[in-house]
Amino acid sequence: MALVIQQHSIASSSSLISKNHQFLTKFQSNELSQPKLKKHYSFCQPKASWQELAGVLVFSAIPFTAVKALANSPLGERLQKRVGLQKLTAVQLSVERRKLADIARYQSFEILHARWAMLGALGALIPEILDLSGAFHFTEPVWWRVGYSKLKGDTLDYLGIPGLHLAGSQGIIVIAICQFLLMVGPEYARYCGIEALEPLGIFLPGDINYPGGILFDPLNLAEDPVAFEELKVKEMKNGRLAMVAWLGFYIQAAYTGKGPIQNLVDHISDPFHNNLMSLLKSM
Repeated sequence: MALVIQQHSIASSSSLISKNHQFLTKFQSNELSQPKLKKHYSFCQPKASWQELAGVLVFSAIPFTAVKALANSPLGERLQKRVGLQKLTAVQLSVERRKLADIARYQSFEILHARWAMLGALGALIPEILDLSGAFHFTEPVWWRVGYSKLKGDTLDYLGIPGLHLAGSQGIIVIAICQFLLMVGPEYARYCGIEALEPLGIFLPGDINYPGGILFDPLNLAEDPVAFEELKVKEMKNGRLAMVAWLGFYIQAAYTGKGPIQNLVDHISDPFHNNLMSLLKSM
């Protein structure tokens, strides 16, 4: 029985080998007889006549010809002028908006420096006035000598009252740290805008330069819009005057070595000898 099965398997295998050999022989003969199929076996494209190719080229050139004709026509020229005018208008608007933004930024800078100049002018004048009048005695009343006094290790008391100081008895580094801690909050809020205070529950009705509210307008001076605009103008006038005054403070300190009040007293006592012209002649 096993011998019969083995003979049958051998016969079947021989038959399959013979069929495969015949198929390969036929495929090779067809491939050799048609070399174009061997070269372009993966795809086959139909041939187009020259009339069809010419038609494709002509019809594909029509849109470009039409666009060129439209561009050279009076209508095309009007469209080009209109587009150019719109582009020029957009550029002009962009430049104007940029100028307005620059003006607003410069205005904010001017207001900031004007307010600092007014506060600084009070800090430079009041201690010297109080010291010269004898109301209070300061360790160093002249504004430009205060920093040098601290570098020497002197103790600075408020209003000349001994022991009345917060950081005046500390070194210059501690004072700088205290100044930083006191200023970083307000300066950060100013830089970010009044919206930065809203997470703290502080809502201000104004803008970054004039916040308003109970914190910045406790007397409610901005209630009347007309009066508020007048106060803005007065603030800028006084602020610009304070900035110019600081220029004079610096020049006086550099050439006379005295404070502004002492220079004023010397000028009033002898205006013909203590003035700018005599100072320039003595140099």
